[in-house]
Amino acid sequence: MAPAPMASFLDEDFLLDTPAAVDLYHGVAARQPILDYHCHLSPHQVADDHRFRSITEIWLEGDHYKWRAMRADGVPERLITGDAGDWEKFAAWARTVPHTLRNPLYHWTHLELRFPFDVRGKLLDGDSARQIFDHCNRRLAEDGFTAQGLLRQFEVRVICSTDDPIDDLEPHRRHAAHPGRATRLFPTWRPDRALALHDLPGWNAWVDALGAAAQAPVATLDELREALRRRHDAFHAAGCRASDHGLERIFVANYTEREVAGIFARARAGRAPSPDEIEKLRAALLHDLALLDHQRGWVQQFHLGALRDTSTRGLRALGPNTGYDAIGDFPQAAALAKFLDRLDAADRLPKTIVYNLNPADTEAFATVIGSFQDGREPGKMQLGSAWWFLDQLDGMRKQLDALSNLGLLSRFVGMLTDSRSFLSFSRHEYFRRLLCRMLGQDVAAGLIPDDRGLLGGLIADVCFRNARAYFGFEL
Repeated sequence: MAPAPMASFLDEDFLLDTPAAVDLYHGVAARQPILDYHCHLSPHQVADDHRFRSITEIWLEGDHYKWRAMRADGVPERLITGDAGDWEKFAAWARTVPHTLRNPLYHWTHLELRFPFDVRGKLLDGDSARQIFDHCNRRLAEDGFTAQGLLRQFEVRVICSTDDPIDDLEPHRRHAAHPGRATRLFPTWRPDRALALHDLPGWNAWVDALGAAAQAPVATLDELREALRRRHDAFHAAGCRASDHGLERIFVANYTEREVAGIFARARAGRAPSPDEIEKLRAALLHDLALLDHQRGWVQQFHLGALRDTSTRGLRALGPNTGYDAIGDFPQAAALAKFLDRLDAADRLPKTIVYNLNPADTEAFATVIGSFQDGREPGKMQLGSAWWFLDQLDGMRKQLDALSNLGLLSRFVGMLTDSRSFLSFSRHEYFRRLLCRMLGQDVAAGLIPDDRGLLGGLIADVCFRNARAYFGFEL
């Protein structure tokens, strides 16, 4: 038997190793628009239709994945987050790229150069860096390479930014008023700082800012709830239909109303709560926030399991969220089940997406949320897409396998970027190619029928239609 032909790197059938996969990707998946329901793009850059000064700005600023790889490759911090110029930083990244083989960054880098920059047949390295840098910068000067131009090129119908309750949402309103917008911009409610009692001065300053944003005093726990409700209403009026929480774990301590009201009052007076008291107030507030989401019919999202800012040196030098995070090994399943059950028992459980960062928790999360599907709507409880350290081929494959084995893949709301870069929409392509690859392999093995209508419908649903229906955005 003749050996199978060797695939070329990043050709048009990249990752597509069966005839069914090729047909399903090019015929269905590649044609779906993008609904990116969780990202960290700047709403100001979207509303302002920002023009990027160089490929370095759009590609390297804020990208923790690349920063970590460059540090591992021995690149000085000056060439990563320091005061080096755009060309110096790009050249340093280009020299690192060949050393990222088998890291997803190698794929993402060349996918993003291929589209939208049309760099084909050339790999990024130290020798090609200057040519590619100049080429990409020329493209960035074209009309289609502003923030909104790139969104149009990627056929992005919706992006959901990540916003603090104290944010004024002015860029969202300004963008919504623009008659020529091709992409809708919606805020996402991210109230993590309401729970940040470990930094009492910072927490009190944030509560003051919340009161100012809500135009309401916040001296008592009930007044905090009212201020949060007012801001929640303002987010809803701006089109928000989802909350998001970035937590190590879910807080579910037992408490009484009298206890948590007293803890709040003492915290507002500057008296540091004990660890047990922090647990109780956090549990109360997290429950209250879920009730707000249920009342409005929103989706609540939980990104669980990150061990953040592990390097004291890095935190002191650069601040939080600069690439010094890790996968945490916190106990998760029991608390998640208890939190969801408290809401479900009172018939006030919102639609929920749970993302796990520790791969050891994938099957546990899938089975916990499966216990709270209530038959009222398809896919109410979602195992979120592979996230952060797991949004690579192996992690995405394992998430899709766990969801398929323990839930319904056909009801999945699909991929997101979770990114600060306007080029990261290639991650949707990466996910879609993998999804078609997995289904094509199942067809070839006789595990599922070779019914292109059935399979094509599933792919269109997972790539776009399920998310459109699930979130209920006004399109």
